[in-house]
Amino acid sequence: MNGTAGIRPAFFGWRVVRAAFAIAVLAWGVGFYGPSVFLHALHEGRGWPVSLISAAITGHFLLSAGIVARLPALHRRFGLVATTRAGGVAAAAGVLAWACAAQPWQLFPAALLSGAGWALTSGAAINAMVAPWFERRRAAALSVAFNGASVGGIVFAPLWALLIARCGFPSAAAVIGAAMAVAIWWLAGTHLRAGPAAFGQRPDGDGPLAPGTMPPPVPAPRRPLPAGGGIWRDRRFVTLSLAFALGLFAQIGLIAHLFSLLAPALGEGGAGLALSLVTLCAVAGRSLLGLLLPAHMDRRIAAAANFAVQVAGTLALLLAGATSVPLLLLGCVLFGLGVGNLISLPPLVVQAEFARGDAMRAVALVTAVNQAVFAFAPAVLGALRDVAAWDGAPIGLAMLIQLAAAWAVLLGCANRGRAAGP
Repeated sequence: MNGTAGIRPAFFGWRVVRAAFAIAVLAWGVGFYGPSVFLHALHEGRGWPVSLISAAITGHFLLSAGIVARLPALHRRFGLVATTRAGGVAAAAGVLAWACAAQPWQLFPAALLSGAGWALTSGAAINAMVAPWFERRRAAALSVAFNGASVGGIVFAPLWALLIARCGFPSAAAVIGAAMAVAIWWLAGTHLRAGPAAFGQRPDGDGPLAPGTMPPPVPAPRRPLPAGGGIWRDRRFVTLSLAFALGLFAQIGLIAHLFSLLAPALGEGGAGLALSLVTLCAVAGRSLLGLLLPAHMDRRIAAAANFAVQVAGTLALLLAGATSVPLLLLGCVLFGLGVGNLISLPPLVVQAEFARGDAMRAVALVTAVNQAVFAFAPAVLGALRDVAAWDGAPIGLAMLIQLAAAWAVLLGCANRGRAAGP
């Protein structure tokens, strides 16, 4: 008798999660955290106006939003592997185009490439990689995968600065872009080619039911999303999109200004360390949510609690001003604990509320709406800061927007019965 008979192979889903984590590190390190470094390098090195470079960065995110909305269709037509590989190549070409631009107008064609690369490798794409492999443990799996986004910020922000200082922007872009394209090409080909059925496995690594075991309960049927433009009248989708678009607008806008808001009290070195603290807390908050979120808990309640934690952190930042260092650090911790969950919670709400066939479409459209809205956040909060001539103005606005986000996500709870009806 074969000694290995009856031994089940290791569940491949966790290898997919590790691959998605690595892709997220690269995607966020280049496509999300990179543009802020590009702005500084191009403004300081070439003297181009901040407003013009910022407009190109906004174009980067807006184009990405348009592609993300079509991501499920791209995956169906070309496959997850080819689409992800194309994203890695486009991101590499885009960042090199940013670095080699000889005239400011050339940043906008560069943004077309970098935005496409970001769209094909970021939030909705990471969800598409992980979701087929997990049902019960999807919260934990997505938390691990999306932690790559935070690690991307921790690793790539100083890496970009170091390479640009030593080698120049074009050489740094060539090195990082080539590494990204090669790594994503290999990861997609070795980990994303097939789903659980091709390995004879089931989601979560569940084995076949033992004789006499009752099958798990079948969830109540969920009303499919309307076709075409009808989705924009679906209360579940509208409240989910509104809540996280508002939350990310407040979050991205505040992060863009946080260094300069902290520097008067903490100094530049202390402000940099405080931003690192925010990122570390983002990893901790996302990990805790993945481990502790009960399977039966309403994910909208968890989202509202997450917004509430960020409101408390923003309030601490507002009250601290430039005088109370402990209160500033408390604000960074509380705000940071909620940062990571704003990209991992929407797919979990979608899993609980939408029909399986609609899940990828809903996640992609929510992500697209989020990106289209938060692309304008740094400029809006910056304009408010200038007009009000008060550093607390953007913090106060961010807090009010976070409160509105909590209200919007709970509004979906109040109307769920009506939304799920026949």
